[in-house]
Amino acid sequence: VQLQASGGGLVQAGGSLRLSCAASGRAFSSYVAGWFRQAPGKEREFVAGISRSGGTTDYADSVKGRFTISRDNAKKRVYLEMNSLKPEDTAVYYCAVRPLGSSWYADEYDYWGQGTLVTVSS
Repeated sequence: VQLQASGGGLVQAGGSLRLSCAASGRAFSSYVAGWFRQAPGKEREFVAGISRSGGTTDYADSVKGRFTISRDNAKKRVYLEMNSLKPEDTAVYYCAVRPLGSSWYADEYDYWGQGTLVTVSS
């Protein structure tokens, strides 16, 4: 599976962005998907995850209520809708997938996109 993340950019605090992750290859619907982020000088951290069907989602406490993860298996895409953005949301955002169950641990994901930079100005 190859992943291509897009949609990042510069936004003011309180603004919104929608990230998209396009997958290529077969059986996308058999993978659990997640979004992670990495800020300068910090470790990569879990942001949100979604089950194979899209029926179950999970969020880090820091983004709960502001971010929404979704997927369209027919289009082989995963999305991250980000609202009420804060300067501390500034990071490179990565999408990732794994064939097993949901996980908050980056090293348990098998395939990664290249990352898209989100910068939130105060």
